[in-house]
Amino acid sequence: MRANYKLQRLYCDLPLAEGGSIDPAPQQSHYLVSVLRLRQGSEILVFNGRDGEWRATVRLHGRKKASLVIGERERPQPEQSGLLFCFAPLKTGRLDYLVQKAVEMGAGIIQPVITHHTQLTKMGNKRMAANIIEAAEQCGVLAVPEYREPLRFDALLRGWDAQRHLIFCDEAADTDNPLQKLAAMEQRRLGILIGPEGGFSDDERLQLKALPFVTAIPLGPRILRADTAAVAAMTVVQATLGDWQDKKR
Repeated sequence: MRANYKLQRLYCDLPLAEGGSIDPAPQQSHYLVSVLRLRQGSEILVFNGRDGEWRATVRLHGRKKASLVIGERERPQPEQSGLLFCFAPLKTGRLDYLVQKAVEMGAGIIQPVITHHTQLTKMGNKRMAANIIEAAEQCGVLAVPEYREPLRFDALLRGWDAQRHLIFCDEAADTDNPLQKLAAMEQRRLGILIGPEGGFSDDERLQLKALPFVTAIPLGPRILRADTAAVAAMTVVQATLGDWQDKKR
């Protein structure tokens, strides 16, 4: 079922059920009352990443506080995406963009990876969580991705589940067409790994290519920035192996 984009959406990490009432966090009340300027009886959509999406009615309590009365459920909770998105963190502004696009493109798990050429090694977990929630609110996403603590490249590979196939983007590939490689793969649990602006080191590339569960793909004839490469990679993977596929097939 498609999202209803006529109403504002709000993430609240509280149990949701028809007829119930919830009190959003103070900053969320401020957002409803002072930013959106919702009135008594206004309707919004609310979700918590577990119970689906619900239509809710705003109840004002003075000038700063609002509660929400839960009405009918608009959409059931979908299954969480199985796509594991791994990436080398970028500078802050572009990092925000990259994480938001990963949510929009259907990542189920978001995993930062520290590589040899990674520019940013410390990340604000609260900022990342806020970016994920904001993207989910704006794009109708109900299955909010899991955010994981950054891992070193070697640790990622050591702990990798060999039953999950890992696709990494290799600018040194001998072809420009990623579909040639992806068409030969079976649909299964997948991971995508995006390198840093400087690319993977020679040692990292050798480690990846030595593993039986890893496939290297190109992303066309041009060199892409890391955030652009992330969107391009997720697009071709979702279109060929992921949840863009016709479920009736």
